[in-house]
Amino acid sequence: MAKLANVIGRSSPRSNEGMRLVFSAVVGVMLGYLFGVSFPTVNITKLHFPSSIISYIEDRNSGITTQTLLNHAWASANHHKKNSSDSTSEEIPKIYVPTNPKGAERLPPGIVVSETDLYPRRLWGDPSEDLASEPRYLVTFTVGISQKANIDAAVKKFSDKFTIMLFHYDGRTTEWDEFEWSKRAIHVSVRKQTKWWYAKRFLHPDVVARYDYIFIWDEDLGVQHFNAEAYIELVRKHGLEISQPGLEPDKGLTWQMTKRQGDQEVHKVTEERPGWCTDPHLPPCAAFVEIMATVFSKDAWRCVWHMIQNDLVHGWGLDFALRKCVEPAHDKIGVVDAQWIVHQAVPSLGNQGNAANGKAPWEGVRARCRKEWGIFQTRLADAEKAYYLSQGITPPNSTLV
Repeated sequence: MAKLANVIGRSSPRSNEGMRLVFSAVVGVMLGYLFGVSFPTVNITKLHFPSSIISYIEDRNSGITTQTLLNHAWASANHHKKNSSDSTSEEIPKIYVPTNPKGAERLPPGIVVSETDLYPRRLWGDPSEDLASEPRYLVTFTVGISQKANIDAAVKKFSDKFTIMLFHYDGRTTEWDEFEWSKRAIHVSVRKQTKWWYAKRFLHPDVVARYDYIFIWDEDLGVQHFNAEAYIELVRKHGLEISQPGLEPDKGLTWQMTKRQGDQEVHKVTEERPGWCTDPHLPPCAAFVEIMATVFSKDAWRCVWHMIQNDLVHGWGLDFALRKCVEPAHDKIGVVDAQWIVHQAVPSLGNQGNAANGKAPWEGVRARCRKEWGIFQTRLADAEKAYYLSQGITPPNSTLV
């Protein structure tokens, strides 16, 4: 009995000590909770990341964890807050600039870069020293490997003042590496697409804003009598916003307007077959160029890009509507006769079609072209009619050709 009493006597202090530990832990947790809920929440988007944190951002083998980065940011934010004696409020004023581009309203205007370019840049060195030159013009060709020699000849007509961009509809790009210029060119490869499909997706006006003129050309053009810089000089001289080189009269000619006139530098009007022109200032007698070798000023292209339909890829009918983008169209759209080309009419893209119902691939492509022309005309007419009605204006009988 005495032994049992001794055991109980010795265990009692230990039991009391355990109770005190449990009580202390509970009180500590409660105090921690109350302290936590009363402490201001830190929004990580408001943290000021000093330059020192950049040194923490290494490759994946550096061993720096996300938690370490956040801990460093937390410590920096606290230090910055303590040293900011001129701040009268803990809440940082919000930024909202409605004149910024859509989606960028929460950015300070000084950091907004709304336009870009196609200039390749280095992975090293000072960014300000990346570019030895900044081309002011862009030329694009939509190409297949069968026209490699012809494109090589065409590209050599364009100086280093031009960025060269190739859209590959056959998916074959490596074969072009034999040309030195190809190593500096921009290559985009998506199979079985047209140049207007590429243009809508890769030539947004904000992407090509650094270029004064944009050439959007087919692959089957003979350029023996063409010089690109001399062409631009004439375009500027005659105030052309949308233009094309004159076409050799005896080959690949569809419209009289695009036929080269040998006695002048530029022409803006012509005579067509009887009944084709309801107005001498309207297509196809004026305010008209074809879509095979079109050249746009960057301002005109900004409008034309918005007019290109996502699902209408061949561009048929677009040449009749280009006049909507410049004013007066009959004066700012024209053909440069002094710099002329030959349309070789090679049906290479047509062969990318699908043979069906006993028809050759090119026949299906041509049928799609005609269908798109009708769809585009209907859409444009309906859109214009809806606009006039919304403004309380009686729509004119027709604003299309």
